[in-house]
Amino acid sequence: MTANNSEAHLKQAPFAEGDVAMVYDQRKRRYRVELKPGALVETHLGYVTHNEIIGRCEGFFLVTNKGHRLFIIRPPFADAVKELPRQSQVIYPKDLAALLMHADVYPGARVIEVGLGSGAASAALLRAVGPDGAVVSHEVREEVVDAAKRNVAHLAPGAANHRIVLGDAYTGGLGRDEADRVIADVPEPGRLLDAAAGVLRTGGVFAGYLPTVLQLHELIMRLTRDDRWHMAEAFELLERPWHFSETSARPDHRMVGHTGFIATARRTEPPPRAG
Repeated sequence: MTANNSEAHLKQAPFAEGDVAMVYDQRKRRYRVELKPGALVETHLGYVTHNEIIGRCEGFFLVTNKGHRLFIIRPPFADAVKELPRQSQVIYPKDLAALLMHADVYPGARVIEVGLGSGAASAALLRAVGPDGAVVSHEVREEVVDAAKRNVAHLAPGAANHRIVLGDAYTGGLGRDEADRVIADVPEPGRLLDAAAGVLRTGGVFAGYLPTVLQLHELIMRLTRDDRWHMAEAFELLERPWHFSETSARPDHRMVGHTGFIATARRTEPPPRAG
């Protein structure tokens, strides 16, 4: 079963023992629940039983013993990413979405990822490339690999087109297979530009995710000085949710501010000489 079909089947199937449900109360607090017969979902507003969830398809309400409604669905990808067990910082959902869009990751694309981390970006890439694409993840830290594999299996179930290469991409390179996209979440992505230029097809995209503006500046300067790259761009995203009531509409008191910068550039043939 392909990753896309497996995930679609899971989303549409009734909840079963061992599945994970996401429960939201009326104040939008969420509770991640692994379903076990006879267990309780205990919230600030009362409880419901797991038995009331098992056997039903997502998208329904239950009423707690205190008379409050709870909404039950399967974990959305964005919420599941936030809940991942991990040994390294996860790329925030707002940045994952922008990374896929601005790197123009498409169904069937061949993607090289540098920095496996929690596996969240790998799973997002696998969902984007679909069963006809491929994702190869390079990771130098052996201790994060097993946890990342479990996270990828959880977020992109059934994906058979993901390969992990253990080693230092700075010194060992990115292999010989041609790629459509290279995505780097490492401290010094500029050190990967030679290797990335060697594997990316003409018109392919290099994208870097960086936490600080000094790292971003160094990468952009390297890209703009190298005639193998064109259209170098960089940005950050700030996410501000809003609160609505019958009498007001205002920004929430809390917002998702800076989480990281995204930089992209296109692989190009050397430009013709002027004149």
